[in-house]
Amino acid sequence: MPPNNIAIFDYGAGNLFSLRSALERNGAHKATIIRHIEGIKKFSGLVLPGVGNFDPAMRTLGPHKELLTQAIYDASDRGLPMLGICLGMEMLFEKSEEGILDGLKIFEGEVLLLARTRVKIPHIGWNNLCLTGRHSNLLLGVKDGSWVYFVHSYYVKPKDRGLIAANSRYGTRFPAVVERGNLYGTQFHPEKSGSVGAVILRNFLKVCAQTCM
Repeated sequence: MPPNNIAIFDYGAGNLFSLRSALERNGAHKATIIRHIEGIKKFSGLVLPGVGNFDPAMRTLGPHKELLTQAIYDASDRGLPMLGICLGMEMLFEKSEEGILDGLKIFEGEVLLLARTRVKIPHIGWNNLCLTGRHSNLLLGVKDGSWVYFVHSYYVKPKDRGLIAANSRYGTRFPAVVERGNLYGTQFHPEKSGSVGAVILRNFLKVCAQTCM
């Protein structure tokens, strides 16, 4: 198995090709867009991309939900590394104000709408990261205050605040990075976040390479 053969799971999200290009540009041997979770163990990492709506994405996941959930649990136990981006991270939680369907319930907590009475939504643009100070493999080499690119209307609210590796602020403070074991999530889009995003993707790929050795 190539050390950085990464799967991007297509559940109807957009922006897959720019994500694939960003992964390959930053060290992935190959990034493959997949539509079935069977055979996931032949890959060294899994990415849940980040464009779309909660309920349609969960419906598309339906036939694959059990296998995907197991793959993600394996990731949290230092198995297959997995990165959820924006919606891909939100789906890891129990429920979302964006829809009525259950999430994957990997993390306890919910997904909430940004404070529309205070700010314009969706939130589109560059905001800085406030690192929480906990060790984060995903954020190695990323400085406090670094700028990253967001496109979202919702944010996660984990019950376990210890998951949060970085916050940002737009109307309210919200988690920008969550991390547990080999399971990572970003509310922003690293593939659109310039040199800082490149560092984050390379950090993820480094974990993938180390795990499959």
